[in-house]
Amino acid sequence: MDEQLVDTVMQAIRAYVRARPDCADTIEGIHAWWVPWPDQPEPLSVTRLALERLEAEGVLERRHVGRRELWRARRE
Repeated sequence: MDEQLVDTVMQAIRAYVRARPDCADTIEGIHAWWVPWPDQPEPLSVTRLALERLEAEGVLERRHVGRRELWRARRE
């Protein structure tokens, strides 16, 4: 996978969360709305990897609501 692309997506997600600290969304919503793709969106797997790395860094957390998986800023 293109590490520079994943890093760019991570930066976009960090910026989105900083501007909207109470936001939460599914991976599909994050992929479509939080990341400003210059042309056509990259594969969903790029966003998934970025989210998982941000979770490992303690920036994000995922919550299960029914059958949905939501991502949001990590709460203390």
